[in-house]
Parts: sequence; C-alpha cells; structure tokens
Amino acid sequence: MLAFPSALKIYLAVAPVDMRGQFNALWAHAQNALGSDPREGAVFVFANKKRDRVKLLYWDGTGVWVLAKRLERGRFSWPAGSDPARLSLSPEALTMLLAGIDLREGMRKAWYENR
Repeated sequence: MLAFPSALKIYLAVAPVDMRGQFNALWAHAQNALGSDPREGAVFVFANKKRDRVKLLYWDGTGVWVLAKRLERGRFSWPAGSDPARLSLSPEALTMLLAGIDLREGMRKAWYENR
C-alpha cells in the first residue's frame, strides 16, 4: 500500500496516454499537455484509453519514479473536472482511485458527518 503525504500535489491527466511511454514520454506529457514542471514535486497520474492501467510519475529530488498498476478486471474511474487537461486530487482520493473505488459519484461528507 502506498501512502502519500497530505501536502503532496497530485495531478491526473484527463486525456488517455500511450502506456508504452516510460520516463521521458511521461515527463514530456506532464510538461506539454498538463503545463506543469515535474520537478515541483507533484505526482502525475496517467491512464490508458481503456482506463485499466495507470502510471504515476514522481520526481523525488534525486531521480524520477514511474509506478504502474494494471487492473485484472474493471476500470479506473474519476470525477469530471473543470480543467479539460487535468484534475487535482487529494492524496486520499488517489489512494481510493488506486484501490478501485469509483470517484465519479463520490463527494466529501459535510463537516458534521465526519466522525
């Protein structure tokens, strides 16, 4: 299980990405399509067209990490956002997404329901 710090920025690419791409291709996609510098320390999440595979790109200060996950059944899903290129996720939302929880209908509980 991966754990992400609460201050970590996470950007999910809305458009599908060719999963054959590795470090350099994902890095270029983060810069060009998402308009972000991967050296800022954010995690970038990319999915294929069928959304049964995801790759995460992360710069830790010394090098680049690429993590991959393939679902044996089902698809990853996430809510629609206002930005056509990327979504900003909280670390908790990324953990749920990677666990296979459908985020399309998800919403945060009101403050008085958080117990």
